[in-house]
Amino acid sequence: MGQETTDLDRFREQTREWLQENCPEAMRDGKADDANICWGGKTWEFQSEDQKTWLHRCAAKGFTVPTWPTAYGGAGLDRAREKILREEMARIGARPPLLSFGIWMLGPALLQFGTEDQKQHYLPPIARGEIRWCQGYSEPGAGSDLASLQTRCEDRGDHWLVNGQKIWTSYADKADWIFALVRTDRDAPKHKGISFVLIDMRTKGVSTRPIKLISGVSPFCETFFDDVVVPKHQVVGDVNRGWDVAKYLLTHEREMISASGQGAGGGRSLGAILSDDSGGLTDACLRAAALRCEVDALAIGLTLERYKDMARTTGVGDASAMLKYVGTELNKQRHELLMAAGGSDALIWDGPHGSRPADWLRTKANSIEGGTSEVMLSIVSRRVLGLPA
Repeated sequence: MGQETTDLDRFREQTREWLQENCPEAMRDGKADDANICWGGKTWEFQSEDQKTWLHRCAAKGFTVPTWPTAYGGAGLDRAREKILREEMARIGARPPLLSFGIWMLGPALLQFGTEDQKQHYLPPIARGEIRWCQGYSEPGAGSDLASLQTRCEDRGDHWLVNGQKIWTSYADKADWIFALVRTDRDAPKHKGISFVLIDMRTKGVSTRPIKLISGVSPFCETFFDDVVVPKHQVVGDVNRGWDVAKYLLTHEREMISASGQGAGGGRSLGAILSDDSGGLTDACLRAAALRCEVDALAIGLTLERYKDMARTTGVGDASAMLKYVGTELNKQRHELLMAAGGSDALIWDGPHGSRPADWLRTKANSIEGGTSEVMLSIVSRRVLGLPA
């Protein structure tokens, strides 16, 4: 135990020194909101030279995906060292060097189900921020009942031919590739005839159309496939067993969404935002509600850490539905409080307040994406608590 503690202390010291030397001052403001995220990809335009430098230095060190094996662009850190890295980055307010669906969702699925060739081909570019991915799951007639999807993927001998439509594909208009669920056997039971495929968005027949939202921004898109040719080797896992991959990936998506409950406003505490921006904590009711929300955020943070430890051995599984539901509801509560505390000032569309109307409106989608809150509660009741249907 003493030796391990000494090794961890040494790793913390080395990490602290590396961050001090390599994280640009401009990247130490703690901002992780949409305006400051680095998504990467072939068409990504860096917001500054410092953002580019920070990404490249972290990617070279393996710190964009610290727990991935070094062979695939990671740092090969165990959970204890990965946690130390996050703590040391938080200590100096370092921005995440790279955020992407490739890191959050596709990467874990490839590590679990991909062939060695697929891992070698797709994972390093994700780690370096060179390829931006989007997710092709939901369809106009297949949302919560995802297994009802109808996008066809026909075997044409030396390739697949894909036809159909996906909807709510976040940032599809900016993505380089898409990971999608398609139906490869129309006669099989709906969960059994699905495959998980990877498609280059530049392939002939792939098109996207942004969906205009009430928040004024359009991260969501419709995506269309018209006689799209897909090489056979771009199926992940077994043909007609894509539902296994999809379920595994969803646990990581839900875990990612659940983290939204831990904070808003670029990593600042709710109390700090209210005190700085509106003086709202002078109201006793708002003060009590803010304290409750902060305690709940700490609780979900600790719960997430516990489940990440479990994932190393038993996996999170259906408990991810609980995490997703709680994180979603807490994030909505935080923004409701910020809007209430801001009064009429919070209604200014591009105002300086901790939560703008667009941010508040965006949180409503949290209870739909990744599985609706109602479906999450159903999963928790039946599969986690074992209650009767």
